[in-house]
Amino acid sequence: MTILRICSYNIHKGFSHLNRRMAIHEMRECLRGLDPDICLLQEVQGLHLKHERRHLDWPELPQHQFLAGKEMHAAYGANAAYEHGHHGNAVLSRFPIQRTRNRDVSLSRLEQRGILHCEVALPDGRELHCLCVHLSLTERQRRQQLELLSDYVEHHVPRKAPLIIAGDFNDWRGRANDWLAPQLGLSEVFTTLTGAPARSYPSTLPMLRLDRIYLRGIQAVSCEVLWGKPWSRISDHALLSVQVRLA
Repeated sequence: MTILRICSYNIHKGFSHLNRRMAIHEMRECLRGLDPDICLLQEVQGLHLKHERRHLDWPELPQHQFLAGKEMHAAYGANAAYEHGHHGNAVLSRFPIQRTRNRDVSLSRLEQRGILHCEVALPDGRELHCLCVHLSLTERQRRQQLELLSDYVEHHVPRKAPLIIAGDFNDWRGRANDWLAPQLGLSEVFTTLTGAPARSYPSTLPMLRLDRIYLRGIQAVSCEVLWGKPWSRISDHALLSVQVRLA
């Protein structure tokens, strides 16, 4: 039996709420203190030439590698590209990441979105499928992206393989559970354990239920929303932390 700590976190490109200050160094220390096995991260800055010139302590490495350090493996999928850089989703894992795919689910040039799929090699020989998701701000596009997500899972994730889908669903109206649960046989951790998805935005006093952690073939053990200081100093989203059991 294996117990894992899984985190989902929109890191706001390494800046605090309202972009008041760069916080990527504090973020790395907070994540290390949490000691997760797997982190699914959104709004990860792969490259930003302007920030690199403006901030003397801007990390030399891309943010996913900087946050992973030497302790974790890292994978990155760029979604939004622009003249001075790009950002996207990332997965950090204590265990080796065997394969990665990045699925573009952008439906407009104004919102470039993606799904990063990583196959993680667990110590017991099994492969854990992790899908890191960041969906649109508009409900119509979110519904289409959920359909694309469902179709992707049906074609790329074996039914019996343990599966985690987590990220920023921007699902403030609470529609994702109704769609994903029956389509893919998923359960959402906070809904299972507390009766409703987590309030995760803003990190100073979470009110909106934007973020999710879905499981299949894995049992939820406990869950926690990390908000307030120090977390409210390093991103506009709260961090979702859960413990899961693989039988």
